[in-house]
Amino acid sequence: MTNKGQPIWTRSFISVSLTHFMVFVAFYTLLTTLPMYVMEELGGNEAEGGLLVTIMLVSAIIVRPFSGKLLEAAGKKRILVVSVLLFAVTTCLYMWMDQFTGLLVLRFFHGLSFGVATTATGAIAADVIPPARRGEGLGYFAMSMNIAIVVGPFIGLTMLHYTSFQNLFLTLSLIMAAGTVIAFMVHVPKELNKIKPAGKQKWSVHDLFEVKALPVALISCLVAFAYSSIISFISVYSNSLGLSAVSSYFFVVFALVMILSRPYLGRAFDMKGPGYVILPCLLMFGIGLAVLSMTQSAWMLLVSAALIGLGYGSLLPSFQTMAVQTAPAHRSGHATATFFTLYDSGIALGSYVLGLLAAYMDFPTIYLLCAIVPVAVIGLFLLYQQKARQRNKQAALQQVE
Repeated sequence: MTNKGQPIWTRSFISVSLTHFMVFVAFYTLLTTLPMYVMEELGGNEAEGGLLVTIMLVSAIIVRPFSGKLLEAAGKKRILVVSVLLFAVTTCLYMWMDQFTGLLVLRFFHGLSFGVATTATGAIAADVIPPARRGEGLGYFAMSMNIAIVVGPFIGLTMLHYTSFQNLFLTLSLIMAAGTVIAFMVHVPKELNKIKPAGKQKWSVHDLFEVKALPVALISCLVAFAYSSIISFISVYSNSLGLSAVSSYFFVVFALVMILSRPYLGRAFDMKGPGYVILPCLLMFGIGLAVLSMTQSAWMLLVSAALIGLGYGSLLPSFQTMAVQTAPAHRSGHATATFFTLYDSGIALGSYVLGLLAAYMDFPTIYLLCAIVPVAVIGLFLLYQQKARQRNKQAALQQVE
């Protein structure tokens, strides 16, 4: 049998994709509902709600660059099971958190297990897919997170419309209990699950980051800063407009438009270059945020969701592809880690800074300010492309000489 004929949808691939999906369902549900929990149940404010989002992302950012080394040291299957189990246990503990300080500490530890678990699922997925079909298979694997973007907030916001936060936390705990069981079903080939013997090694920044990917990663950080306004505060904003019943459908429309447009825009990226896709998507993202800032009705909220899904939906995979393309093939993992470290940093910084701003200005003003960010990024992206063309031209001249 040739590699071309080897199956993607094996038991291990389905199991690791389901585990990845369940982790992100819990992640996105909590991301969109905890700010409400802080304000409605704990008597907190928008800044404290934003801090809860930020602290989990900060701990994930801290641990993610070291996760690759951890997988080598202890074995991928073992780290997957342990990290998902710890993620499930910390999910259960939300039911007993009635003080903001305790909740903040829990979020930090939740972020550690999240960072390791999502690194492990990604690494194992790449291992169990036939090499000749890895691009196709990882595309299917990535869809598990895209669907979770819809399912997580939809579960959270819909349940809170009918029941309590405690019942929501219980539901997420049951989902993660199932995710832990499924993680045990993942099989990693022995030759890919070897434990690397401990030894003295010199560490450098290149063990954790790919320097060539930093410019693209920094641009994505700014886009993530603007996007943090959506995942952190859309539920609070829609409640203030009296549209809480519609807010759960925001992410449904967002993800449907994103999923439907991605195949065409992905092919356009490959055939016509990154600028053909990224420049109009940045503009569309900015327009979507501007429409959101002016929203007064359900239809405007859903129109903004469609515009943001169309614009932002292709920016993340496009920037990630560019980051990987800047590095040699053997450094693609480091380029990916660099990209997501800075992307997560943008989400974390945005959630906190915008939470602070919410104490001094209303949400329409915040979303209007965020709309300026992707438009400003257009200038930075054009500058980056100009510098890249100059470097390529100089490299070509040196080869001729």
